Amino acid sequence: MIKTKNFQGQSAVVSPPVTNFRWVFGPTNGTPLSDQLILSPSGEIKGYSHPNERSWRIENYRLLLLNEGGEVMWRSIEAFKDPEGLLTIILEHPGNPDTRFMLKQHAIILPDNTTPPVIKQVKAPLEIQPAPQPSATPAGLSDAEFLFPSDLEVTPIKIGKVLLVGSCLTALYHEQLQARHPETKFDYIPYNFVSVLPEAPPSPASEYDFQYLQIPLRSVLSDRVIWGFRFNEEGFTKTILQDAYSIIDAMLSSAMIYNERHGLLTFVSNFIVPQMSTASSMYERGSNNDLTTIVQRLNDYLNEKVASYKNAYLLNVDAVASTIGKRYILDDLVYFYSHGAVTYQDWDDFGSIARNEPIPPLETVYPVKKDEFLDAIFRQMVTAYRTTKQVDQVKAVVFDLDNTLWRGQIAEHYRPEAQPWPRTDGWPLGIWEAIHYLRARGILVAICSKNDYDYVKNRWDDVIEPKLISLDDFSSVKINWTPKAQNISEICKEFNIKPKSVVFVDDNPVERAAVASALPDVRVIGGNPYLTRRILLWSAETQIARMTEESGKREEMIRGQIEREETRSTMDRSEFLASLHCEVSFIDITSTDQAEFGRALELTNKTNQFNTNGQRWSFEKIADFLKTGGKILAFKVKDKFTEYGLVGVLYLKGTEITQYVMSCRVLGMEVEEFVVAEAVKLLRSAHTGETDIIATIKETPDNTPCREVYLRAGFREIAPENGIRRFILDGDEVPMLPLHIKKA
Repeated sequence: MIKTKNFQGQSAVVSPPVTNFRWVFGPTNGTPLSDQLILSPSGEIKGYSHPNERSWRIENYRLLLLNEGGEVMWRSIEAFKDPEGLLTIILEHPGNPDTRFMLKQHAIILPDNTTPPVIKQVKAPLEIQPAPQPSATPAGLSDAEFLFPSDLEVTPIKIGKVLLVGSCLTALYHEQLQARHPETKFDYIPYNFVSVLPEAPPSPASEYDFQYLQIPLRSVLSDRVIWGFRFNEEGFTKTILQDAYSIIDAMLSSAMIYNERHGLLTFVSNFIVPQMSTASSMYERGSNNDLTTIVQRLNDYLNEKVASYKNAYLLNVDAVASTIGKRYILDDLVYFYSHGAVTYQDWDDFGSIARNEPIPPLETVYPVKKDEFLDAIFRQMVTAYRTTKQVDQVKAVVFDLDNTLWRGQIAEHYRPEAQPWPRTDGWPLGIWEAIHYLRARGILVAICSKNDYDYVKNRWDDVIEPKLISLDDFSSVKINWTPKAQNISEICKEFNIKPKSVVFVDDNPVERAAVASALPDVRVIGGNPYLTRRILLWSAETQIARMTEESGKREEMIRGQIEREETRSTMDRSEFLASLHCEVSFIDITSTDQAEFGRALELTNKTNQFNTNGQRWSFEKIADFLKTGGKILAFKVKDKFTEYGLVGVLYLKGTEITQYVMSCRVLGMEVEEFVVAEAVKLLRSAHTGETDIIATIKETPDNTPCREVYLRAGFREIAPENGIRRFILDGDEVPMLPLHIKKA
């Protein structure tokens, strides 16, 4: 053990040896993750960036490395010196003591020291010195956090097991990610050219959270492209492209077998485009004689092909490399253009060959950001997984106005005599555009502002210049002097969503705090307008895996729903229901290939209130349900106000309704009872004679609206089983059928 006085990181500085040296850090029996790690006197870890290792301290005679949440990631269990007197510290993971990492003292002293400290005894106490003032230079966001913001994340997820399929680049991912994320198990299958994958993956397909596929660019282009002079030959590039398209088809077909057989969620990496044009002349840059153009076209083609598979998505690794800087990542500085991998080693480490002038280490010429790249790649995987699983999905964004949608206050800074008015270029225009992109994703936008409504309406066109947004673009507008939490609650009711699905954007910290206190599930942002647009557009929680017809029409449906509720208040219930002219159409979903399947799965996995058991389905499980005799009955609803689209799904098997899910947008129209009657009819059609129909409800904290649906439909409740309520419709009984609804 390293014997020291208790040390709390930020409040004190530890004298040599730990703060005066760089350290080699990594697994005890694997490739080091960094040879530049510094245990800064401030308690920060520098020279190496990863969420698992952000700070350090010494406590109770142990060196502790802490993650970004302040939790202990590594703790020392042993320390010793090698024959050269350099210190090695062995670390263990608290949750998995068999996982061992090490810190090995670098022979090079940090620049502000002239001689290495003398370590007389490893167990000697370390001295405590006053802490220096922190640097005034902000560290900024990490590349991973910049590209894939975590501001809207609420629910942590654990990635248990990942299958990696690909070339030597994926082999690097396997080695490095397993060391950096010991909580996740990574399996690796090498894949080059059109090889055949094993009949089964290393573990059962159902155990993987997802598969990550990287098709090697070299296999697609072949080594013909190395002969650069041939690009001047007529027809050469056309042949290269045609052959490459065919190879992509063949490699995808072979590599996607686990996706097609088991429905395994699959992310496919695109190709990293070379840094510089390879065209023979400036005139030909951007033409088919330029390898950069060819690779860009291959990415476009790969994107189209991946989209044709179910439960598969392309990940833009080229964009990640571009943001971090390809000069720090891509190996085409040294290796041939079509290798398409990353610079992660010194290419002269394969053997020592005498030279007149020794070659310096590669990083002394070309700095490498391997750590940053790997962090971003894994973060890209995790956020894509969050999006596909709809974790913490945002359904509505509510905006304040003053200093949020525009600079300044409309009543103060935009008076006619106050000209010139604040400028709208910069972040205001960025927010306006973001609003339209959110709407395109089916995310509802609303306004909640303490202002005078008539004044804002009359002055809107003066403030919004150019006129890129209008009040009509917002599905709900609350401009009044009512507390904002109350207005947001009303917006949630209008949209039929819960506060946890809402993001509130406001510049005022007092208003943000008030909303967060009254509605703790609402996510609040907006303090820094330079961050707002990126958070709203780049976060996984505002991304949509696949657009459905209903997603595209959500805004229209909500407007119709609000109009419907206004009409409801002017009539008695029977008159109102009859006036709707409601129609329901049914779709039997028998295959995951059907167009409606994606929406049915989306609706099932995001509905909490009218969901008879709260079950969430993976693509794999729902495919198996259909293969083993299960049926999915989906339905669409329309009335005189709007078409609501596909708003409900029933899961049927044998003579049982196993799950019933419906959007609350049509709740109260008696659609729920009408649909049960159709489900009973479908189940009985597969049997002869009088057939009893069973239905079940597992009560959850959120599903109060559906708990009486079967009783209202004419079922009677029988004895529960394992805490699950059971209902039966006797074979000689028919369900209640509302007369004001027609079957389309």
